[in-house]
Amino acid sequence: MAVEKKFAGYICTGCGIGERLNVGQLENIASREGKMASVKRHAMLCSPEGVQIIRDDIAAGNATHVMIAACSRRSKVEAFSFPDAAMSRANLREGVIWSRPDDPAQQETTQEMADDYIRMACAEVKYMTVPTPSGEQEVNKSILVVGGGVTGMTAALETAAAGYPVHLVCDEPELGGAWKELYKRVPFRAAASDVPNGRDVDLPQPEDPGIADMIERVLADPRITLHLNSRITRTSGAPGRFAADISTESGSTVTENFGAIVQASDFKPYDADKLPEFAYGKTPDVVTNFELERLAKAADGGPLKRPSDGKVVRSVAFIQCAGQRSEKEGHLPYCSGFCCTESIKQAMYFRAQNPDCDTTVLFDDLRTPGAAGEDFYRSGQQAMVTFTKGKASEVVQENGQLKVKFKDLILNEDTEMDCDLVVLATGQVPNVGPDPYAQLAVDEAPTEEEKEAARRKLAVAPPSILNLDYRQGTDLPQLKHGFVDSHFICFPYETRRTGIYAAGPVRRPMDMKQAMEDAVGAAMKAIQSAENAGRGTGVHPRVGDLSYPSFRKEGCTQCKRCTVECPFGAINEDEQRYPLFNESRCRRCGTCMGACPVRVISFENYSIDTVNQQIKAVDIPDEFSEKPRILALACENDAYPALDMAAQAGVALTPFVRVIPVRCLGSVSLSWVTDALNSGFDGIVLMGCRRDEDYQCHFVRGSAMAAERLSKVGDTLTQLNLETERVAVHEVAITDLQRAPGLLNEMAATIEKIGMSPFKF
Repeated sequence: MAVEKKFAGYICTGCGIGERLNVGQLENIASREGKMASVKRHAMLCSPEGVQIIRDDIAAGNATHVMIAACSRRSKVEAFSFPDAAMSRANLREGVIWSRPDDPAQQETTQEMADDYIRMACAEVKYMTVPTPSGEQEVNKSILVVGGGVTGMTAALETAAAGYPVHLVCDEPELGGAWKELYKRVPFRAAASDVPNGRDVDLPQPEDPGIADMIERVLADPRITLHLNSRITRTSGAPGRFAADISTESGSTVTENFGAIVQASDFKPYDADKLPEFAYGKTPDVVTNFELERLAKAADGGPLKRPSDGKVVRSVAFIQCAGQRSEKEGHLPYCSGFCCTESIKQAMYFRAQNPDCDTTVLFDDLRTPGAAGEDFYRSGQQAMVTFTKGKASEVVQENGQLKVKFKDLILNEDTEMDCDLVVLATGQVPNVGPDPYAQLAVDEAPTEEEKEAARRKLAVAPPSILNLDYRQGTDLPQLKHGFVDSHFICFPYETRRTGIYAAGPVRRPMDMKQAMEDAVGAAMKAIQSAENAGRGTGVHPRVGDLSYPSFRKEGCTQCKRCTVECPFGAINEDEQRYPLFNESRCRRCGTCMGACPVRVISFENYSIDTVNQQIKAVDIPDEFSEKPRILALACENDAYPALDMAAQAGVALTPFVRVIPVRCLGSVSLSWVTDALNSGFDGIVLMGCRRDEDYQCHFVRGSAMAAERLSKVGDTLTQLNLETERVAVHEVAITDLQRAPGLLNEMAATIEKIGMSPFKF
């Protein structure tokens, strides 16, 4: 039985709103034009007393749909939280009075902004329904951790410490992963700031790696179920109800259910066989940094000896960036982050265990991240390690002696040095499965060339890690260089597969300390995801959102746009090829809604209509008023907060713009653009997240897909005899406090130059 909608408006007069605006006029607009059955004002609506007024009205059945005119919807989120009511918010503080000068000469246009935001909020709430959970389920508290290295063990221990059962799957016969043979590790802490420096004892020194202790803790923890020599052969389901087949080498398989998953499959050392110029493989006296750890462990504090003849090493050279930071085919184009501190640590082995050893580190750039980084470098200096800025080109063997040829970058001359042992500082290669997009491209690439390229890529791909039963591929999507997809700016553990989190060197190069910290974060996110799935709510970046997409089946054309464009694999197809939404996988971004050409996808509190009605609610002056109207559709994660913060900083905004926050630029329907133009808007600005290599859309692909969809809007404008400058698409970062309002002001200047829209009524 449908519940009767009852509309109520609440206007705050605090924070200067009452002094700057005609609140009586706002009340009249809300009641007469906005059809709010009741409109109340309060001097501080976010106060306990103000919030209680709203709660009382909802509890008494006098309000099912609430319009709040106060501060930005990004402010006072906890105060203005009413699960039993639909709610819209008119941004009068940041959106109007803080972004406009307190000038009597401009009061008219400032008031017009506020009037329109009231109209828009009233129109929006009328087309909302109260979001309800997608179907609560029993919380599955079990967490699956894939990977038995330091990252995986840390994730398992932290999850267990929080009271959640864990299944830890390791594909090797013992725990420890790539770092299990460390002799010592780089210290995690810097020297105390109040201890006088200058003595060796005050500076950080190599420490016991602690891996054996970590393994003992894992084996002893009753909440951790360990699967050695095992792999995940199939993963299906969704957050809160994942099912994973865990298979052993002997062929036995068990199926376990999980609330969330952490992929901590770590890394593989770079293959030094790709470095013949450094004589690797030609002589046992050229070793990698990982192989040196085994030599040091075998020496157990005694003199380090070279592998070829057991001779005590009297001179050693460390070649940094071996096969790294190079665009040469087969090399790693990135810095692996841990190698410099590892080489300093290993150089200190020689200074401690072979006191007379001439120890040289050849580097182009020396990078020592971490709390102890700079102090640890100084420890190496005090241990009399020689640091030479040079770029090695070749290692040759002459008469049983190694000769390193390099360019001295200080003296700018070619030179060479003799040594007994050469250590190559090789990097980290992420231990990932096949790229899902290559898998999809085999069937869906538009050209045969692209399909063939995808086949070649898959032919040399590693085996699957998770074996996901997803239409979009068997493993987690990858960023450049093959690292597992994650949102490296804001949500570092989030992947494009909801409820599955990446941790450690599988998502970017890092040292042991960073990997352990990463594991803690991913474990906490996995726990949160499992709990959210039990409540039927969304995860980052819309944590707690109860809405989820639904569609009108009779209008669906089965075009598969929503299925293909969903960044998170949340939409499959049923037997009749209609969209099949998996609400637990959904991030509530609305990309499917923006992709749908027939406008049949919507959310309870965010739909084609909720935005269209806001557009139509704006009072459009006639063409002779010299008051243009500009529509801004601003991403709620970057552009909208940038505009809010610009207002807080006192950056002036044109009074002719009307801003509507959207969940993601990927959710923007082209119908909003056409409806705005038909309604008489003179210009439209779309503002989404940056999508370059150093920044990411909060919904990963939304901003890029929106740009692709909108790339042909110019052709449509030309056909309508409208200037292409009337619609602009911009990438905006949350830090663009000056630029974001500047883009809107630029559009106002453009409209002044090209004139009002001929579509005004």
